Amino acid sequence: MSNRLFQSVIHQMKEAIDRVLGIIDENGTLVACSELVRIGEDKTNILEGIAYSMETYTNEGYTYRPIGTHAKLEYVIMVEGDDKTAYEIASVLAVSLNNIKTLYDEKYDKSSFIKNIILDNILPSDIYIKAKELRFNSDIPRAVFFIRFAELSDVMPYDIMQNMFPEKNKDYVISVGENDIVLVKEVKPNCDSRELEKVANSIVDTTSTEFFQKVIVGIGTIAENIKDLARSFKEAQVAIEVGKVFDTEKRIINYENLGIGRLVYQLPTTLCEMFLQEVFKKGSLESLDHETLMTIQAFFENNLNVSETSRKLFVHRNTLVYRLEKIRKLTGLDLREFEHAITFKVALMVKKYLTSKPVKY
Repeated sequence: MSNRLFQSVIHQMKEAIDRVLGIIDENGTLVACSELVRIGEDKTNILEGIAYSMETYTNEGYTYRPIGTHAKLEYVIMVEGDDKTAYEIASVLAVSLNNIKTLYDEKYDKSSFIKNIILDNILPSDIYIKAKELRFNSDIPRAVFFIRFAELSDVMPYDIMQNMFPEKNKDYVISVGENDIVLVKEVKPNCDSRELEKVANSIVDTTSTEFFQKVIVGIGTIAENIKDLARSFKEAQVAIEVGKVFDTEKRIINYENLGIGRLVYQLPTTLCEMFLQEVFKKGSLESLDHETLMTIQAFFENNLNVSETSRKLFVHRNTLVYRLEKIRKLTGLDLREFEHAITFKVALMVKKYLTSKPVKY
């Protein structure tokens, strides 16, 4: 927030309050004061005294009142005196300046600006105008990560992510739901998916080991300029949703690696039902038992190789051939033929999709 705005408020307060007033920033610097010569003083000792309790604190004839949370101390109000009146003045100033800060941030804060972009709350024609007003570099490549927390704890998801990515000029942490956080992170030119997945891995590992929280991370494609952030955000959302259906064991899902799952997820459910009816005889898919389905999965994982699949399943080659022949008789599809195998693979994904999202009549 602009220190000039704080100084303007303090200057106006000076006429009504016959005491020294000041504001200390998160670095311990006195950034605004009714005694102009004191601006710039080092007050880190005050931060050390107030940071732990986050309550009103008195020291050497002054009363200090924090603005912020335990996770992030933003400013400290300073009022001359350690009496009841000083306490009351500090309390009133804290409420007033916190409200001013909130209004200022909504208008000028870069995180609010990015949030409006990804949620389509700003006209495309206004994006570059606002970026220029905020002195926001529009052409730096950025990656969008959608982080979903499995459950809430004493520490809020926003505070956890803000603590992990404190660099406000390059990384923007945005809350888009009670359990959902978006991280917009500046990346190097020509950054590839492996580097993005390293960041995602660090998020998963840190939240698990330090905060005992389970998260799922969706990764969108890199936004080369600011207007592409909305697209990348939607991709990261889709990655989370598709992963919830087709890759339930994965905790990191990259939009670039969704493959057929992305296409299936975007199909209307009625069309999916029609496809299954055309591919399979009535009840043939439901007639496949668990052992047969596991055999099919192993066959796909081993690239339709009969010998390799039988070795992995610890069964005789002839036993596997018998099972594949049984599948052919039940469904009409011979998985040893590539075209039939592709059809069967897609059909299984469609079935899984319909199970997670039943048709509405």
